[in-house]
Amino acid sequence: MDYKEVKSILEGLLFMAGSDGLEAKQIAEIIGTDPEEAADLCHDLAADYRREGRGLQIIEVAGMFQMTTLPEHVPYFEKMAYQPQHASLSQAALETLAIVAYKQPITRADIEEIRGVKSEKAINTLAGKKLILEVGRAEGPGRPILFGTTKEFLEYFGLRDMSELPPPPAFVPQDVLEEEDRLLFAQRSIFEQEE
Repeated sequence: MDYKEVKSILEGLLFMAGSDGLEAKQIAEIIGTDPEEAADLCHDLAADYRREGRGLQIIEVAGMFQMTTLPEHVPYFEKMAYQPQHASLSQAALETLAIVAYKQPITRADIEEIRGVKSEKAINTLAGKKLILEVGRAEGPGRPILFGTTKEFLEYFGLRDMSELPPPPAFVPQDVLEEEDRLLFAQRSIFEQEE
């Protein structure tokens, strides 16, 4: 292997290791060299990243080499993390979101009764993306949490207010539901293009 190929392999290894990082000894065992040379390769790769002005860096923390983002770019990563429209939703999350939108305020137990399956993960995903939130507590035993939609929900689907939601039908065949989903997401795509 030539030097360039070894550095390419090292780059892949550090990427795969993620935030756990790798010790020089581990790297040496994998690429077939000694720990000192492995550490030198990491430092050389780190220098390449700095010299080229890359968006990532190689750092050494407590004897572990890690690939990380640059600290000066954190504000951009935070913006991405807090923009729910950049993250796709699973079918379970979409079903749960539709139930909350049409039946709010609603408890998790009521959502699960409608869906027929546990919905805790979908609810946590939607709350994490700020599409739903706790809007109060229901009366009764245990005073369960009531969920409702957020301003971000309206922004996500390009709605001015909840009155723009289509009326829920009493019963809709599966093929019609799929077509409505397709149309809703097409409307969302058009909204995003206009921004």
